[in-house]
Amino acid sequence: MTGPAVIRVLIAEDQSMVRGALRALLELEDDIRVVAEVGRGDEVVAAALEHAPDVALLDIEMPGCDGLEAARALAAEVPGTRAVVLTTFGRPGFLRRAMEVGAAGFLVKDAPVSELARSIRAVVAGERVIDRDLAAAALAIGATPLSAREADVLREAADGATVAEISRRLFLSEGTVRNYLSSAIGKTGARTRVEAARVAEERGWL
Repeated sequence: MTGPAVIRVLIAEDQSMVRGALRALLELEDDIRVVAEVGRGDEVVAAALEHAPDVALLDIEMPGCDGLEAARALAAEVPGTRAVVLTTFGRPGFLRRAMEVGAAGFLVKDAPVSELARSIRAVVAGERVIDRDLAAAALAIGATPLSAREADVLREAADGATVAEISRRLFLSEGTVRNYLSSAIGKTGARTRVEAARVAEERGWL
């Protein structure tokens, strides 16, 4: 008789101590083997092509590209590797974006390793695994109240662009930009356009 199939895992995490801890904990599981580690998001696809992992654990914040972009690239270029996004930031907006780019799982880092191992097995079995509290929060927030143009204007405002700069970039009059910003600020419950952009991004509306 042969034993259970071993699940091959890639870890993408920019902090070497966290990466090492994840590897050590996962390799205590009889059916999980870490086959590759990378510290940058833009190294994920190459490592997946080389090592053929079943699952890639992706930190959401990495140099090169973030975990969400890495998940998108994996879905397009290495569809046999399923992405699970790990985050210290329990933001519903991140969850919504992770699902949009094709991630098979979204978990917070402070979950016990037994839960992570169960999630890896579930993802390999074809299931989608999502942190329960984040899923509830995302459902509570619901779909975006912003119009497409309000979202466009808020994206431009996120880095502190002036009304005149936004007007030039989007080919809108300054008065129209002000109207969109005012409406978006009201819908997000924010006080400034930069705060409105931050709120909208956290809620997955941008």
